[in-house]
Amino acid sequence: MQEWIIAMLVISALLIIRDMAKTIFSGMKKSAATIVYDQHPQKEKMERYATSFQRLANSFYGMPYRKDYLSNGEIEELIGEVEQNFCEKCHLHHVCWQKQYLQTQQRIYNLLRIMEEGDEEKIRRGKVELMGICVNQGKLGDELYRMISRERQNLVWSNKLIENRLAVAEQLSEMARIMQLMSRDMFEVTDVLPEFKDDLERRLKKKNIVLKSIWMLELPDGKQQYFMRLRSRGGQCIPVNEAAAQLSKECGCSMVARKDSRSLINGEFTTYSFVEDVNFKVLYGAAKITKDKESVSGDNYMCTMEDTGQFFMCLSDGMGSGLEACQESEMVVDLLEEFVDAGFTGETAAKMVNSALVLQGKNGHFSTVDICVMDLYSGMGHFLKAGAATTFIKRNNWVEAISSTSLGLGLVQQIDFETTTKKLYDGDFLIMVTDGVLDALPLDRQEEVMKEIILQTRGNAPKELGRGILERVLGYSEYRAVDDMTVLVAGIWKK
Repeated sequence: MQEWIIAMLVISALLIIRDMAKTIFSGMKKSAATIVYDQHPQKEKMERYATSFQRLANSFYGMPYRKDYLSNGEIEELIGEVEQNFCEKCHLHHVCWQKQYLQTQQRIYNLLRIMEEGDEEKIRRGKVELMGICVNQGKLGDELYRMISRERQNLVWSNKLIENRLAVAEQLSEMARIMQLMSRDMFEVTDVLPEFKDDLERRLKKKNIVLKSIWMLELPDGKQQYFMRLRSRGGQCIPVNEAAAQLSKECGCSMVARKDSRSLINGEFTTYSFVEDVNFKVLYGAAKITKDKESVSGDNYMCTMEDTGQFFMCLSDGMGSGLEACQESEMVVDLLEEFVDAGFTGETAAKMVNSALVLQGKNGHFSTVDICVMDLYSGMGHFLKAGAATTFIKRNNWVEAISSTSLGLGLVQQIDFETTTKKLYDGDFLIMVTDGVLDALPLDRQEEVMKEIILQTRGNAPKELGRGILERVLGYSEYRAVDDMTVLVAGIWKK
């Protein structure tokens, strides 16, 4: 049921965003006049939607949180229940519950707390102590144990519902944040200076490109994004890179077309989007081997370049091996990619995926996640780990390890990710591995041996380096894969 709630909310929000985007950008195409977007009624409407989503999320957050033990009031209710349903028919009821009321209540309270903890030895001693107050101590002990077992099971289900509620709250909160960002991006587009447009128009005209209109969006990191309505002259097909080159000359910095723009400019006016080019480039490759006697690997990975200038790479290891493990890790990777493409940060995307796994309710099933988001403008690498194996950074003749002790995705709702940020330099290699790789090495010095292997392996291409590392690791296990093994390598170079 919770999955359907989230799905309907997400679909509704996306439809709202789509319709508003159509309204604004259709308005852009019809008029070149400057619009005061901060006061645009559609912007205010979207912000109200975002506020409503956040308030709904806050109402979920304000509900009771999970608990591990029964409250004193709940224990007292159990004591009242046992008196009414079990002890009331006893001929000595008036002795226990009137003359010795405090003593009876305290001993039963203590025994219920002991049973709640689950220590068998203490439970046995507690039942023996009942002999001093009850002639039916054996049956009374069994009744108390039945009642506390029932309440503990109810507590488990209650906590599960609370976790699901927190998952829904987190999804709603993130939807509110995305809607706020969308309202900013869609409605803070402005016209460029007339001089800028005239100069660019002359440059493009020399290349047989007609400029109808141009808008500029100031991004949060200080970068600029341009939207241009372009067509070619004489029915030609002109590479969009030609327009990017002329825009670069006018801006004084390297500009490139976004990957979602068309690659050619034809005779019809079309809107193209351009952003500042990044300072680094990335190449990646992977080497993997499936566990012996298995036909499918439980490891999955993905690498994608975002228009924000960020390179996103992720490696996931499903619980166990074989088809089920593959399906679990594949779902994690696919969801992460969808959330990242939609504009979520790496950590937010991981939280959303974790919520989805918790809602599925596969108790004890989880997938590890190893994420690195590289900012190709600054060269900063942001690492996030959830139950993942150690990651390595190779720089010349030096190797650094980034370890983790956190839980995998899907075990608990309030998960603590281990995050760190590292500066990456020209020629660095980032090496992610699944636990099957490290488990093949000597147990007492896995990281040290892995560092030695990385330094000894030659290769300038990421895929070549990954294959060399995997071959050397297999040498430690007599070339038998006792678990799925994957090595994902990315190299970063200055453009």
